[in-house]
Amino acid sequence: MGQSYFITGYPGFLASNLLKQLIHDHHKNIEKIYLLVLPHFKEEASISLEQIIHTSPLQKEQFTFIIGDITKENLGVQSEEQALLQRTVTHVFHLAAIYDLVVPQPTAYKVNVTGTKHVNNWIKGLQQLERYIYFSTAYVSGKREGRILEGELIAGQAFKNHYEQTKYVAEVLVQEQKDTIPTTIIRPGVVKGDSKTGATIKFDGLYFMLNLLDKLRFSPIIPFIGDGNAEGNFVPVDYVLQATSYLAIHPIGEGKTYHLTDPNPYQMWEIQQLLTSYYLGKSPKGTIPITAAKAPLAYKPVRKWLKAEPEAMDYFLIHATYDCSQAVTDLQGSGITCPDLKETLEPMIAFYRKYKDDYTRHIPIS
Repeated sequence: MGQSYFITGYPGFLASNLLKQLIHDHHKNIEKIYLLVLPHFKEEASISLEQIIHTSPLQKEQFTFIIGDITKENLGVQSEEQALLQRTVTHVFHLAAIYDLVVPQPTAYKVNVTGTKHVNNWIKGLQQLERYIYFSTAYVSGKREGRILEGELIAGQAFKNHYEQTKYVAEVLVQEQKDTIPTTIIRPGVVKGDSKTGATIKFDGLYFMLNLLDKLRFSPIIPFIGDGNAEGNFVPVDYVLQATSYLAIHPIGEGKTYHLTDPNPYQMWEIQQLLTSYYLGKSPKGTIPITAAKAPLAYKPVRKWLKAEPEAMDYFLIHATYDCSQAVTDLQGSGITCPDLKETLEPMIAFYRKYKDDYTRHIPIS
């Protein structure tokens, strides 16, 4: 019997691209793929899937949309479909979540915590389950500092925002059933565009710095923000997808938690220097404290003009090192490694220059 995948969060960026990666890597073993889609995303999902099928070795009949909602009991899936899924699904990839740093707490809790609780309960009825792959984040560590290990989670930490806090609570729920459910937990760093093409559908994370540089490009002086000693952990999406596809299916990944983070991260001052040099051909001079840099962002017109949220600045302050020894060890022999950030900047910046005026790629600023 072949494998049957069930993926939540489609047609979101990570779910769509992970689908393509899974097909590329495992199509010979795939019998069926079920995609959980919210009702109002069905048309968008159909267009996205048609494009994927066009270049896929799989046949159209091997894909099935399941209309549902993780915030509802039994994922809001109809009873006749439930019976089919319970008999056939072998791998569940849970990616559906709210990833916004400024998301209100009730919304974040409903999707990230209640939604994950529903998925956790739902998978217990799957008769053929071989692996449950939960997409977390390295930032469940919250405001912890120092070296953070892949096997660590509960440490009494505080959090910078509701996104981190609810993803932490959700991962606690997933961790609690690892003894009875074959589970792989993926904790990426801040995901950026493809390492070779620079392609991405949203300019967030590291791109907030490019937004700032673009607005300040005519300024005679561009200062460093803060002391810059904190590490910036930015990883290209293709590394995250390839590593997830491998670790989710290979027996070595069962029962483990992985930091898909940069094993050799740069400090934030180095990243600021690199981006300023690559994008503007300049070098930063002087330093502006984080508090002073955040102050103008308290005003909505300034935030919208700069296309940056003050919450992003919080990541300049936490001196955390994300140990990824388990991921590096288990990926040995696979040919999958995290590229040096410096080697990915040229295509990243070229893509940003081409699409920086495309408002659909920018995060709505409130």
